[in-house]
Amino acid sequence: MRHFDIEMNNLKKKLLDMAEIVQEMIKFSVDMIVKRDINLSQEVFNREREANLTEIVVDDTCLKLIALNQPVGADLRFITSAMRINSDLERMGDEAVNICEIGENLLKYPDLKPLIDIPKMAKTVVAMVIDSICAFNTSDAELADTVLSKDDEVDELKITIIKDLLEFMTDTSDKTMLIRAMDLMFIAKNLERLGDHATNIAEDVIFMVHGKDIRHLRSF
Repeated sequence: MRHFDIEMNNLKKKLLDMAEIVQEMIKFSVDMIVKRDINLSQEVFNREREANLTEIVVDDTCLKLIALNQPVGADLRFITSAMRINSDLERMGDEAVNICEIGENLLKYPDLKPLIDIPKMAKTVVAMVIDSICAFNTSDAELADTVLSKDDEVDELKITIIKDLLEFMTDTSDKTMLIRAMDLMFIAKNLERLGDHATNIAEDVIFMVHGKDIRHLRSF
């Protein structure tokens, strides 16, 4: 193999390592809320520094590959997509940390009410994240397209959750209940953002495979 090909394979491996760290962070943060296990937050915090350092390494690798090899065509699309995916993964890690920080306060109190839509939303988001990374790993544009189709489902669940919580908040003056309701709203927003980042990765995979930039097109 050419040296450039070896370096490209190493870049892909580093990005997949980053994705594995972030997926673990998301899983632990979601499990913390659903299972009410506050100890899982430490698992997320322990991985945050590793994720941040890996982001820097991946970006540096991408820039060196461009500077030293002046790639074109599919190779250039792969590298630029890798840089964008790397950024989305790092932000996913941040959202997992945000969920844990909110969750640590939320779990100080009993359940506000049985959680139904938040676990459902979390399950859909986790599936989107896994499929988006798998699509990148296998250059599967069709799988990436299925991730895009789930984005509306996540948005609708967030709207449902916030609507239910707002109705709950109007029926109580208990300060701790209001705080818990707000925390759950913030967690729903964090989950939505995770879905948005998975969608971004799926869009980058389609660009990487087909050279077609579909960002923002679904908004028109």
